[in-house]
Amino acid sequence: MRALKIAATGMAAQQMRVETISNNLANMSTTGYNTRRAEFADLHYQQFSRAGSVNAADGTVLPTGVQLGLGVRPAAVSVHLAQGSLSATNGDLDIAIDGNGYLEVNLPSGEAAYTRDGALKRSADGMIVTSDGFAVAPEIVIPDDARSISINGAGEVYAYFQNSPEAQLLGQFTLASFTNAKGLEARGSNLFSVTEASGPALQTTPGEDGLGTLRQGYLEDSSVDPVREITELIEAQRGYELNSKVISAADQMLGATTQVR
Repeated sequence: MRALKIAATGMAAQQMRVETISNNLANMSTTGYNTRRAEFADLHYQQFSRAGSVNAADGTVLPTGVQLGLGVRPAAVSVHLAQGSLSATNGDLDIAIDGNGYLEVNLPSGEAAYTRDGALKRSADGMIVTSDGFAVAPEIVIPDDARSISINGAGEVYAYFQNSPEAQLLGQFTLASFTNAKGLEARGSNLFSVTEASGPALQTTPGEDGLGTLRQGYLEDSSVDPVREITELIEAQRGYELNSKVISAADQMLGATTQVR
């Protein structure tokens, strides 16, 4: 009874879809989070008679044949790249990327990671870091006696001091772009790593080569649409129930077979 295994793959697929949706809803307030979508593909087919083969009875060619599908499999969980709305925070170190691009982050292991979470902080030694304490590249240190800082759209960081009317340039943020940003590997904590699928990071000044600009005092909201997620959750739940009914029907059919005298 192949229907039992086929329906089981359908239930597993819908369960994976629900898990993906639940992760989206859990991150509906996560800064810079992009929606994930579970994608599926049909499994291989059992060929009882191939289309185009010759019918041995009279020599005619079969127009369709008999192909029995054996279920469904996960194909990918892809990221829907879309910018979330920008919310004003008025924080000196809150920056939102208005457009494409990622900030580069230096991990303690020496690796580079990338993020769109611009909720930056100041470490004990004045370095600009992420919420987890990872330094943002290029490393920029704010002097202890700086009264305030300003970050323009091109990523230039200026500091203002008490006894000087002139602003001092501390450094400039860069943005990274990728040939296939969907191929980045999610590491958690709003960080991504380069893979062979994504291609290498291309560092560019904000506002150039199609990259976005930086907006100080703003953060990018999650791009999750709760209404759409709830709709898809209902669809996945119904799909799971229908596959479970197939298993019940197949079980009753097997029961009827065993009762034949």
